Amino acid sequence: MKRLALTIFLASLLAVILTGCNELKDTRDGKIYKTVKIGSQTWMAENLNYKAELSFCYEEKETNCAKYGRLYVWWDAQKVCPTGWHLPSKEELEMLLKTVGAKQTVIEKKITWIGAAKKLKSASGWKKHKKKNGNGKDEFGFSALPAGAMSYEIGHGESYIYKGTDAYFWTSTEYSEYCAFYMRLGNRNGNGSLPSFSKFNGFSVRCVKD
Repeated sequence: MKRLALTIFLASLLAVILTGCNELKDTRDGKIYKTVKIGSQTWMAENLNYKAELSFCYEEKETNCAKYGRLYVWWDAQKVCPTGWHLPSKEELEMLLKTVGAKQTVIEKKITWIGAAKKLKSASGWKKHKKKNGNGKDEFGFSALPAGAMSYEIGHGESYIYKGTDAYFWTSTEYSEYCAFYMRLGNRNGNGSLPSFSKFNGFSVRCVKD
């Protein structure tokens, strides 16, 4: 009995140790995030939910922050990752897309990553597009959720759009003074893209390990 009890204890301890290796604890607020290694990169497997000055819960509901993480304007997104982690550059996200086997092509004059969304989206939680299932296969454990975005317009303020249908992730790479690149995954097809948009909008943040 003692040997069996010791075996169970060691197995439980090993499970804790292994789980701990795939987690990140943010010492600023104590939140714990799952992480995943994809190729040579280690990513957060959940959206960041650290409260910064220019960050938002979708529709200002804390329950949305708990599920989807916070939405950050680009300037705050630059500095919210925990120590030892950083906001990925456009090139680092391109490396991720290549690693998961997405193929770059041009569709309607826009660069598109074929298969990116299907491989990176979570296996549940996405709304259907017409009659097509909007979920992904989550083949690599990235588990992208459709957190939507905070859209800001001068004179109109903030509005919240596309929860359930789209995921937007900031990169650190600027396109211009007021625009930056981001990764977009949607429910309409299995593809992804890395376009640019206004830095004033609120998008999700996935940190990558230094």
